[in-house]
Amino acid sequence: MDQRINILNIINSAVTNTVEMLQNADDKMYSIKPAENKWSKKEILGHLCDSAVNNLSRFIRAQFEPEPFVVVPYEQDEWVKRNKYNSMNITEILNYWQVLNSQICHVIANIPEDKLAVECELGNAAFRDNKVTKNLLWLIEDYAVHMEYHLKQITGR
Repeated sequence: MDQRINILNIINSAVTNTVEMLQNADDKMYSIKPAENKWSKKEILGHLCDSAVNNLSRFIRAQFEPEPFVVVPYEQDEWVKRNKYNSMNITEILNYWQVLNSQICHVIANIPEDKLAVECELGNAAFRDNKVTKNLLWLIEDYAVHMEYHLKQITGR
């Protein structure tokens, strides 16, 4: 349970700090793409929304679908492209991301202890080799690590 509480604290702290930092951000500055094929900071934040949507589904489905739960990858670039995050106001993206993570924390906090051990099969998209099996708690922790990685790209912290 301590590891789950630690993950929840990491997610909640990351969301709180990021919202405080970006709530008055210069929208145009965050729309700048460093290169044609690179995401702007708004698109990176949008990617975190897409990650939240996909992982929320995984965290719920892993609790009742047959084991091992198969983690289906998603086309990250296509999600960012189709959601048109760069044309949105950063405050809208930030609010969306905040609400998604509030629900993710609610779901994580209420996963029965035995369900954290559910085996999750990760395929080629995640590891570029054969299938790898991890448990649901690892998947949840990986979500938080992924979030922190991209937040550093956005905030520089």
